[in-house]
Amino acid sequence: MHIRKSAAIGLFTTLPLLLLTGCDNSEVGDVSLGLFTTKDIKINVLQDPVVSGVTCHVASIEADLDFSDPSDSSIACRQTGPITAAMLATIDKSPSGEVIFRKSKSVFLKNLKTRRIYDAASQTLMYVSYSTKEINGSYKHSLSTVPLFNTQAYNPGQSQTHPATP
Repeated sequence: MHIRKSAAIGLFTTLPLLLLTGCDNSEVGDVSLGLFTTKDIKINVLQDPVVSGVTCHVASIEADLDFSDPSDSSIACRQTGPITAAMLATIDKSPSGEVIFRKSKSVFLKNLKTRRIYDAASQTLMYVSYSTKEINGSYKHSLSTVPLFNTQAYNPGQSQTHPATP
């Protein structure tokens, strides 16, 4: 009797999660990892909400029958439209940048986040995708950059040097 009750509780807590995974309208790819696994690579498209000329694709593993997805992810961002100085004027230019995308990866508060950071010295937008939970001593992350060279936002007079590293 106890086993049936546990199975029923598991079904009722997992079923809504399975139904919600199909509700992601940013998903543009789904790659099965094989016949005998419940894990798939999901690819989501992300249009930067402020710098609309940048599109990112974030790939991550989803495990349909687990309470937590693996933390690995990868990101690729490219210029897909105009990038203007007006767009750049409104972004967070602090060293930590700003979160522009968040996706739950667990019922235990683990998220996959994408953060935009501006490197003023090289006039480059950096997009870092990362897990908010430490796994095996590491916070999994991936980085992609979009240089502003040949865009309307590029300032040829701006310094192109970084401070020396020790």
